[in-house]
Amino acid sequence: MERLGKLLRYLFPTDLVIIIFYVFLTLLNLIYHNRVAQWLDLVTYNIVLIILVFILAYYHKKKGNIFWEQLHFWFLLPFVFLTFKEIYFMVHPIRVVDYDSVLISIDRFIFGTDPTYALMKIANPYLTELLQIVYATFFFLPIILAVDLMLNDRYEDLKYETFLIIYGFTLSYIGYFIVPAVGPRFTLHNFANTNSELPGLFLTNYLREIVNAGESITSTTPNPIAIVQRDVFPSGHTEMTLLVMYLSIRFKTKSRWFFIPDGTLLVFSTVYLRYHYVADVIGGTIFMIFAAWSGIHIYNWWNKKTDEPTYYFIKSNKLQRESELG
Repeated sequence: MERLGKLLRYLFPTDLVIIIFYVFLTLLNLIYHNRVAQWLDLVTYNIVLIILVFILAYYHKKKGNIFWEQLHFWFLLPFVFLTFKEIYFMVHPIRVVDYDSVLISIDRFIFGTDPTYALMKIANPYLTELLQIVYATFFFLPIILAVDLMLNDRYEDLKYETFLIIYGFTLSYIGYFIVPAVGPRFTLHNFANTNSELPGLFLTNYLREIVNAGESITSTTPNPIAIVQRDVFPSGHTEMTLLVMYLSIRFKTKSRWFFIPDGTLLVFSTVYLRYHYVADVIGGTIFMIFAAWSGIHIYNWWNKKTDEPTYYFIKSNKLQRESELG
């Protein structure tokens, strides 16, 4: 136990979140091994990745050079996608039932109609093209903010951004287990008619295919609702976009002037493009608030445990880093 305790002290807060989440996924795979066909492969992958995280954290702190620092940072990109695909093999077999009907009922209770149908009144190819492009920028927003912070030598801010983004992603993945759903493009609309009912100009169809591929389908997949990823509630696009906007404003980065309009349109596009119900957007907003509120406490708690500098939001609304005294 003493040796494990020493090893844990090499972990950064981001590493801690990843390891806890992969332990959680491993336990789910073991508990539901009779439902998850790939459970052994997934458990093996999880164990290998946990070991990798320990190795990267150890050499980052031991060596302290730019190679291990950058490797430790950039491995998070494949982590986010590979974890997203791991839960693809888990959510539907474990949960079985989808909750789209509940989400549709919430939207109808709030608006008295289905928002995706109401938005068809303003739909046109120019707006669709713009929003599909904006929707695609989601994948780059955390990277743009990270590069902005790197270029300005704000590495403590970068470490906190990295933590909060990874923490936010893991929360959204847990949400997929709690409320599995496929979205209005499959339930309220005919998925096969998306391109004809909501046409764009030049890039829309191509960008849609990229999104579809990420969810293990194509525009021509027979019965796509049976195999598409259950990743609707909460809206991860909403949660993570709001987190990036929030951090860019609190950090007072120049990139915030891009994030604010782009992020606003992106959140709107999730419903307009039929990927999400408004209930998902509300859920994503709630998850974002919880992540921002709880994240700083978790981050500082672990840094205190490992004798790293703690990080504070202070009343003047400026970010300040302080070393813990005593």
